[in-house]
Amino acid sequence: MTRIAFIGLGNMGGGMAANLVKAGHEVHAFDLSSEALARAQENGCQTYTSVREAVQGAQAVVSMLPNGEIVESVYSADVIGHAPRSALLLDCSTIDVATARKVEEAARAAGYEMVDAPVSGGIAAANGGTLTFMVGGSEAAFAKAEPILAAMGKAVIHAGASGAGQAAKICNNMILGATMIATCEAFALADKLGLDLQTFFDISSKASGQSWSITAYCPVPGVGPQSPADNGYQGGFAAALMLKDLKLAMEAAKAAGAMVPMGQRAQELYEAFAAAGNGAVDFSGIIKTL
Repeated sequence: MTRIAFIGLGNMGGGMAANLVKAGHEVHAFDLSSEALARAQENGCQTYTSVREAVQGAQAVVSMLPNGEIVESVYSADVIGHAPRSALLLDCSTIDVATARKVEEAARAAGYEMVDAPVSGGIAAANGGTLTFMVGGSEAAFAKAEPILAAMGKAVIHAGASGAGQAAKICNNMILGATMIATCEAFALADKLGLDLQTFFDISSKASGQSWSITAYCPVPGVGPQSPADNGYQGGFAAALMLKDLKLAMEAAKAAGAMVPMGQRAQELYEAFAAAGNGAVDFSGIIKTL
């Protein structure tokens, strides 16, 4: 059993913390939301009213926070120097590569080992313990992080040095954003051409156009496995979060001098979709605009 401080109990973090408890760990949880803390208590976590209290005596600190600015603030003000130096730090937030490296450098300078470990899979996978973790950090830090992350996921992959987890995450989600739009366009076109959409799914899911957006997350209600499309495009992965990840990808592409025209267009389309009041709608709901 490991004593783990868990910081950030939102849609993703709440389920992740609960799975750590199920795996037999002692979880000391913090969130600004009293409702999130109440749910965490129901799931077996011990809850605290500040980050500093939660990290006292922790053997590991896991965070799942909204953006890089908050990650940097929480670690610099309340984790580094307050958690034991022996504690392993694991940030599972999706943030920009530069901030991830900056926070890890500060942690390392203070005597901590740290990894960036963003996730793929969404709320259902967070609740079900089937997330995929892309991990950046040293070999030694990854070896320590792997068993903790494995309690929350189906795959834990070492992507490389500090920041590599974030790089892998934003590249992966750029693929996801662009392929979802292409999938929506294709199903809309198939419908206008008179194809039965279940038949088209049966074909495309086994042909060269196959992708995760088709086989696991089809944007058409009643076609393929259960997905947010079958629930009015509620739940799943909000369009605002997809837009956030695409913006991170575009920032990284600019800094690296990479050409990403499909990613750029995907960002523009999700920006318009979110601006039209659809930020909380699942990202597959963009089919309604096509």
